[in-house]
Amino acid sequence: MRFSTFFAAVFLPPALALNGASAKEIETKSAVSAVTIYPDAASVTREAVVDLPDGESTIVFTGAPYATIIESVRAAGEAQTPLVIGSVEARIAPKQAKTGDSAVEARLKELRGARAEIEVTIEALKAKQAMILRYSQASPEGKAEDAKSLAVSKWTEAFDAIGAAYAKAGEELRLANARAQALDEEIRGLQGTGGAGGKQGLTRDIAIIVESHGGGRAKLKLMYQTRGAGWRPSYDARLDTGEKDKKSAVELLRRAVVTQQTGEDWRDVALSVSTIRAQGGAAAPEVSPQRVAFFEPMPVPMPRAQNAPMASVAGAMKARKEANDADKVEEAQRSSEATAELEATAYAATFKIAGAVNVPGDGAPKSLLLSSRQFEPKLAIRTAPALDPTAYLEARIVNDEDAPLLAGQLNVLRDGVFVGSSRIALVAPGEGAEIGFGADDKVKVTRVPVKRRENEPGWFGQTRTDVREFKTSVKNLHAFPVSVTVVDQIPFSENSAITVELMPHTTPPSEKQPGDKRGVMSWSFDLQAGESKDIHLAYRLKWPADREIVLQPAPLAR
Repeated sequence: MRFSTFFAAVFLPPALALNGASAKEIETKSAVSAVTIYPDAASVTREAVVDLPDGESTIVFTGAPYATIIESVRAAGEAQTPLVIGSVEARIAPKQAKTGDSAVEARLKELRGARAEIEVTIEALKAKQAMILRYSQASPEGKAEDAKSLAVSKWTEAFDAIGAAYAKAGEELRLANARAQALDEEIRGLQGTGGAGGKQGLTRDIAIIVESHGGGRAKLKLMYQTRGAGWRPSYDARLDTGEKDKKSAVELLRRAVVTQQTGEDWRDVALSVSTIRAQGGAAAPEVSPQRVAFFEPMPVPMPRAQNAPMASVAGAMKARKEANDADKVEEAQRSSEATAELEATAYAATFKIAGAVNVPGDGAPKSLLLSSRQFEPKLAIRTAPALDPTAYLEARIVNDEDAPLLAGQLNVLRDGVFVGSSRIALVAPGEGAEIGFGADDKVKVTRVPVKRRENEPGWFGQTRTDVREFKTSVKNLHAFPVSVTVVDQIPFSENSAITVELMPHTTPPSEKQPGDKRGVMSWSFDLQAGESKDIHLAYRLKWPADREIVLQPAPLAR
């Protein structure tokens, strides 16, 4: 039977809505026909065919998730006779509201109160950690009880005490975050996002008031967004290093790991994944004025030194294991798997999955292949000998798709052997990316200290100096040329009383501050088969003799 579209409207103002008070209510069975999943939500389309009477009636779609975003609900209709959609209303299913709503709401109120309390605790512990960190980064002046500089002999005791206090606060913060996560999970379960198929949570009825001029069969579509669903990118990078008469090749498989706990199962649906962030906010945040003032130190009691709890280390290892297990839910299937169809616009990319797809509502991850691309890479060696004297094989590729490569898990295979996992940062269309493919044992790297000279001041006010020099040697043991990049560092100073000078016999770097990292530099060069190259790095530190210096990690850029 052929339908014609006559009208579609949602949430009309009361003055314009049809009078639904006397409209006949008709419950209809509907099925989810299409789903578009965003990184943080999902858009769902339900369809139903209804025999409408002449005049006004209320069509009720049952079983919608409780987590449905009410403002997103839309409706459309197709019929052989003129059809007007007057208004759409979302409500809790009456039978659930009568039997369990009061108990559920009471429990939700209790849980939300506990969640608010634990949030206060979390904020207080974060402030405590920040205060301990500021104290640890301050100079020794005023840290003794008589407001004088702390004696050098007391520094070890102070370090142990600060470390123990920071570890204790971190462990308390970990436990508080775990409690908050447990409360969030229970709250989501009661809101209809916890049980498989929504059997343990509430659902909503969506009532659509329609007016049919002549009656007859109509096809109604209900569209809404729901929380409790999302997808994350995952990639498989396979490098074939080739043989003497064959060039190297990289195959990059883009996958979407889909999960949903919306309270409804999606069976045999047309599934798409989109890069749009549906819950990311509509506008940029408002920037408030910021005032700078002198830091007024607060008195901090010196805690008694104690051993740092091991639970925090165990907790971190457990969290890392759980993250790795989640990233390895499904092994990469062979390239015979069907890929998705890409539809790219100026602001988003959507992948339409081939065929009908089932996604259960129990939260189990499902891996879907989106695309497979072949690249002819540029191979090179990259090493950071100050941290690890290993030469790593690196391949550079260029994203030639119309969709960006979103940041995500990257599983790496070289010549059919799994060599590890890493992460790939966001790569826009047309941009390049470097992918590491494990150690290259046929490129030997060594880094040794050549000399270190530190003067001893003989009178008050003299400047102290510390000269350090290192030599890095790289040798190519392959039977063919290789391109090499060596990355190293020297300290940098933000205090005018401390100076860092690069010595003139330092090998000139090819790039200073790669990635805008202060103090970092790199040397790039080609090595023929059997050839080696030495790189010299020397610098001098100068600072007042009556002060002590310490090397600290630079704060991360925001």
